Amino acid sequence: MTELKSKYPPMTLNMAPAPEHQPSRALSGYGNPDLNSGSSLLMIQSVTVSFDGFKALNDLSFAVAERELRAIIGPNGAGKTTFMDVVTGKTRPDRGRVMFGATDLLRRTEASIAQLGIGRKFQRPTVFEEQTVFENLTLALANPRSPSASIAYRMSAGDRDRIHEIAGLIHLSDVLDVASGSLSHGQKQWLEIGMVLAQQPRLLLVDEPAAGMTPAERDRTVTILRNVAETCAVVVIEHDMEFVRNLSCRVTVLNEGMVLAEGSMDDVVRNEDVIDVYLGR
Repeated sequence: MTELKSKYPPMTLNMAPAPEHQPSRALSGYGNPDLNSGSSLLMIQSVTVSFDGFKALNDLSFAVAERELRAIIGPNGAGKTTFMDVVTGKTRPDRGRVMFGATDLLRRTEASIAQLGIGRKFQRPTVFEEQTVFENLTLALANPRSPSASIAYRMSAGDRDRIHEIAGLIHLSDVLDVASGSLSHGQKQWLEIGMVLAQQPRLLLVDEPAAGMTPAERDRTVTILRNVAETCAVVVIEHDMEFVRNLSCRVTVLNEGMVLAEGSMDDVVRNEDVIDVYLGR
């Protein structure tokens, strides 16, 4: 049988080495060197969001680089979900600047932001449970969506190859023909991650992926996210500190809508402010 060659860049499945530890620090405004770096993929500058006088984000500033894996932690109400809502266009800030490369996201609609290459995985998995894993991934492929294009669609060798690439990355190659409703909770989470990846994002936002997973599923999810970060930037919101430590990535701590500290997990857990407001003594 002739080997199929994908038209998409190959996905590397080897785990990236853990980054060197960086000192934790509080960040403010435009002084953060990351905010002045031309290598930043996502740049948040002095963003404030208020709801009935409550500041969900309060002069928030930080940046994410191309193909970076970043974890965001913090107490409930710290602004983590609001940050994702702003980036995806669901919530408009009162003031500030949000740049995705050279594009001002605040001038874009939710749909056009998604088309730019920003994908979001919500906490609760939403897959088509009556359809197989293969069919779910097929529906999610970045193909034309017009009614005529959908009617005329015939799967190409490249599309089939892409589905198998993604299935391997999310550890679902052996259940491609299984109805998605029969999957475990962890497998459904991985499938939805795969469906977002089928859209070829440059930035993937993931909300509490470890919630409800078994220890083995959490470990495999760490591997998946680290491998995904070799092809696109990944930002993970999570409360499970062991899960975050295993990601071996830079950690940003939010509190009261602001960056409280940032650095390696070891630096963050030793930070007195983080201990006081989030981790406890």
